[in-house]
Amino acid sequence: MASDAGTRVVGLLAMISILVASVDAVTITVVNRCSYTVWPGALPGGGVRLDPGKSWSINVASGTRAARIWPRTGCNFDGSGRGRCVTGDCRGALSCAVSGTPPTTLAEYTLGTPGQGDGKDYFDLSVIDGFNVPMSFQPTSGASRCSRGRGPTCAVDITAQCLPELKVPGGCDSACGRFGGDTYCCRGQYEHNCPPTKYSMFFKGKCPDAYSYAKDDTSSTFTCPAGTNYQIVMCP
Repeated sequence: MASDAGTRVVGLLAMISILVASVDAVTITVVNRCSYTVWPGALPGGGVRLDPGKSWSINVASGTRAARIWPRTGCNFDGSGRGRCVTGDCRGALSCAVSGTPPTTLAEYTLGTPGQGDGKDYFDLSVIDGFNVPMSFQPTSGASRCSRGRGPTCAVDITAQCLPELKVPGGCDSACGRFGGDTYCCRGQYEHNCPPTKYSMFFKGKCPDAYSYAKDDTSSTFTCPAGTNYQIVMCP
């Protein structure tokens, strides 16, 4: 009898832990409004195939730091989830365990914990590593309590307007990725004082909400109260 009671207590504690975790989890829904298939990759979350009009929801624990979601294009995977993508590839896996190969548009976020620290989520869009798919990153609950009442959007198809010297298959590369060097990559003498270049200004002009190079100002960081849910739209 004592053993049965102990088993029930353990089971109850496990259920409580699951309920607590679900309460603290944030839901991020990825929607594909492109006319073509996109394979979003996510850390944490893995990755899936997302045909036009389809969506994918992932639950992310509060307190998760330095997370990211990005679109992959031109992918071909076999039944075991192995293959290759033209842009955003994560070492040939359908479910990503590493970040995608540039160029990719990138959604980045760090989640706060309700009632702890400053109680805020921090999120942004970045084209620092180049661009492959237009994206939007918006709060779906409590937007009025967010710093600007909205999140960032990069709705311009930069690939179609890419500068000739930055064009690559399926995307528009960054100057750092294409040419390297301290000036474009903000290294060496430019590590702490790195001015914009004509290339970073090109990206900023197309997507003012997004970070355009490694030392861009902080105006592209958005905040919402911890516990906010979000929607990321491909081709908003």
